[in-house]
Amino acid sequence: MKLIETSLPGVRLLEPSVFADERGCFFESYNQARLKALGITDRFVQDNHASSAKGTLRGLHYQIEHAQAKLCRVISGEVLDVVVDIRRGSPAFGHHESALLSAENRLQIYVPAGCAHGYLVLSDTADFVYKCSDYYYPEGERGVAWDDPAVAIAWGIEQPLLSAKDNKLPRLAAIPPEELPVFRQPPKLPPA
Repeated sequence: MKLIETSLPGVRLLEPSVFADERGCFFESYNQARLKALGITDRFVQDNHASSAKGTLRGLHYQIEHAQAKLCRVISGEVLDVVVDIRRGSPAFGHHESALLSAENRLQIYVPAGCAHGYLVLSDTADFVYKCSDYYYPEGERGVAWDDPAVAIAWGIEQPLLSAKDNKLPRLAAIPPEELPVFRQPPKLPPA
């Protein structure tokens, strides 16, 4: 598995080693020991699977209590995956990182606890699966408006399909500081 650093502290792309032949392919989508060697030490306790139609935008979500690190991938279709650093004290506060995740490229993205996360479905349909490091806690659920001009995400769509809840999320500047996670320095990567 190859690790690709991003511009946000702790946010990482993972590219699996794929073994392909005339029968198809094989790759490890999760290996705790390999991830630990890459500095990802979370214990994942829950798997989620979302199927969505083209133009669906889910996010930007985070948990203030029972914060969840996530390991995300797409098993059919393609999405634009976006992570926003909303951790108070982070050198990248308010910045975002995006990546195309697809069944074809098999990339995964690791989202540390405390970052807001969302994605836009680019294909006709997409199946998005992700592991979480803590259980869903509805009382701690929060979010940031997908179209916040201060965050300036180039989604490439003007009218996405949104849930009623996601359509009412506040801009980052309107969120009180006590409702934002605190930055914790990610672990240093082991030497290559």
